[in-house]
Amino acid sequence: MNRKYAFVYPILLMVFLAIGLLLGSKLNQPAQQQVSGNYSKMQEIIGLLDREYVDSIESKKLFEKTISDMLHELDPHSNYIPYEDLQTVNEQIDGKFGGIGIRFAIIRDTLCVTNVIPNSPSFGTGVLAGDKILMIDGKNVAGKKIKNEDVLGKLKGEPDTKVRVQLYRNKKKIEKNIVRGVIPIPSIVCAQMLDEKTGYIRLDNFSVTSAEEFHYAALQLKRDGMQKLIFDLRDNGGGVLDGAVKIADEFLPEGQKIVMIKGKKFLNTTRYARAGGLLEKTPLVILINENSASASEIVAGAIQDNDRGMIVGRRSFGKGLVQQDFSLMDKSDLRLTIARYYTPSGRCIQKPFGESYEDYYHSNEKRRDNGEYFAPDSTIFKNANKFKTLKGRIVYDGGGISPDIFVPLDTSNSTIYYLTLRYSGVFQQVAFDFVANKRHEWSSIQEFTKEFETTKPLLQKLIKEGEKMKIPYSAADYKRSEGLIKQAMKAEIARQLFIEEGYFFIVASYDKEVQKALQFLKR
Repeated sequence: MNRKYAFVYPILLMVFLAIGLLLGSKLNQPAQQQVSGNYSKMQEIIGLLDREYVDSIESKKLFEKTISDMLHELDPHSNYIPYEDLQTVNEQIDGKFGGIGIRFAIIRDTLCVTNVIPNSPSFGTGVLAGDKILMIDGKNVAGKKIKNEDVLGKLKGEPDTKVRVQLYRNKKKIEKNIVRGVIPIPSIVCAQMLDEKTGYIRLDNFSVTSAEEFHYAALQLKRDGMQKLIFDLRDNGGGVLDGAVKIADEFLPEGQKIVMIKGKKFLNTTRYARAGGLLEKTPLVILINENSASASEIVAGAIQDNDRGMIVGRRSFGKGLVQQDFSLMDKSDLRLTIARYYTPSGRCIQKPFGESYEDYYHSNEKRRDNGEYFAPDSTIFKNANKFKTLKGRIVYDGGGISPDIFVPLDTSNSTIYYLTLRYSGVFQQVAFDFVANKRHEWSSIQEFTKEFETTKPLLQKLIKEGEKMKIPYSAADYKRSEGLIKQAMKAEIARQLFIEEGYFFIVASYDKEVQKALQFLKR
C-alpha cells in the first residue's frame, strides 16, 4: 500500500514548499516594496540632478559617494569599493601583484630604478639598480612631471603580459622586453638581530602571507641565536584577521584565548592558541603607536591580556570592528561591518565613533593637540569598563590598547628645516647619486652599519640640493638637527642598498621605542 502511493509524497512536499514560499513573499512584500521605493527615489533624484542641475555632474561618481556616505552613517569602517579600485586593495590583502619586479623613485623628473627584486622578471632580463627608465611601451616618461601612480599603471599588469622599456645606463640606451610575473608584497620589512641575543621583526600590514612570513623570519632569527624578540607593529593599520590569530598563536601556550568575535548574524567564535608555537618561551616586547590598528591590536591585546609580554609605545588607534567583503553584481565591493572582536579579557577596544567620519579618522590629531603623544592621558578611561588580565592587572575597553610602558613621541632636536628636508625627497635624491658606483661596496647591512659614517661633503651636497629645491638653508636649525640629518642620510642610503630592511635596521639603532624595549629585555 505504501509503495502504491509513494509517488504522492514528493508532490505534496513540493506543494507545501510552494505555499511556504508564496506566504513568505507576501509577508516580505512591504519591506521589499519599501527598499524598491527608496532605490527608485534615489535614482529619480540623481536623474533630476543630471538633467536639471546648473553645472554638469558625474552621476556615477555621485551615486557611489551616496553609497559611501550612507555606509559611513553606520560606522566609519563599512565602505564601498568601486571595481576600478578593488585590484589595488586586494593586492595588499593577497600580498602579491602582477608586475616587473623593481623599486623606483622619481628623481629630478626621471624614473630611477633603486632596487631590483631578486628572481623577478626585471632581474632575469638584466635590469640593474641605478638604471633610468626613459620610455615605457614607446611612450616617453623622462623629463616629465609624472606621478608614482601613473608609473605603476604602466608597469603593473596581468602576469605573462609584456612591457617594453628603454633604459639609460652608462650613457647608453638599452631596450628590454619584460614579461610580467607575480611579484610578492612582503609584509615583513625587517627581520634582523639587534645584538647577540635580541631579534627585531617589523610587520607593516597583515596580508594572507603574513603568518607564513613571520614564522619563517622567526625561525631564521632563532637559527641566528635569537633568545628575545622585539616585534614592531607601529604604523601597522591591520589587515587579515586570520594572520593576526596565527601570529599571536606563535607566542601563546595551548588553550589560551587569542580573540573572541561576536556579531548579530555572525556565528560567535573564540580562537584559542594551539600547541607548538615557535616562540612560546621567548621573552617578548611589542611596539605599538597611535597608528597601530585592528589586527595589530588583536595581537597586542592577546599578548597583554595573557600577560605574555610587554607592550611598549603609545595608545593604539582603537578599531574593534570586523568587516566582510560582499561582491556586487558590477564586481564592485561592499565592505560591511559584521561583528566586533574582543580581547581575551573580554574588552572591545573600539573607540567611540559618534563624531563625523572625517573627525573619526583625524582623531589622532586631537591626541597630538591634547598632549597625549608626550604623556599618557588617564582621563580617557575615566568612564571605561575595567577588565583583568590573566594575572589580575587592570585593563580598559573603549579606546585602543594602552601600553604597559609609555614612550613619548621623540621630537627632540627636530626643526622646520629638518622636517622640510625629510618630506621633500632630497635625502632619497642624494642617496641615489651617492650609491651610483658603490652598490657592491658593502656585503651586508651589518657591515654597512659598522663602517659607514655620514661625511661632511655628503651633508654639504644635501644642503645644496635642498637649496635647488627651494629649501633655504638655516644655520641655526641645521646645528640643532645635525644629528638627525646624519641619521636620516645614513638610513636612506641603507634603503637604497638593502631596501626597507636596511632602512629600519639603521633607524632601530637610535629609535627611542626600540631602545626602551632593549633596556627592558636586558633586565
